[in-house]
Amino acid sequence: MTAHAAEPTSAVPPMPERTPKALREAIARYAPQLLPDFDEHWKRAIADTYDISPLPAFLARWWVEYSIARDPELDAHVADRHHRAAESAYYAEAKALLEEVSRIRHSARELEPGQ
Repeated sequence: MTAHAAEPTSAVPPMPERTPKALREAIARYAPQLLPDFDEHWKRAIADTYDISPLPAFLARWWVEYSIARDPELDAHVADRHHRAAESAYYAEAKALLEEVSRIRHSARELEPGQ
């Protein structure tokens, strides 16, 4: 009988429910560096205005920000691509690096709670 190696467990936390409260709790727990900006944006866009019409855009932005920040390797990869694009002397190289970041961010938008 062949022994099977145990599947590695992912250190990346799952995505929360797609609500402001659940997203804020996940950010506070797993990506606290984002919390001051999240809270300021919430205050400026929602709380101070008593207007919930920006809520879908607010959630979309922070869903992507958290999905990247919750994975330290992915976060470092995205930061590296941004840095390399900013430092590049070649348009084509900078464009390719930023297109990669765009693809990552687009994929993050599609994540569902629990993934």
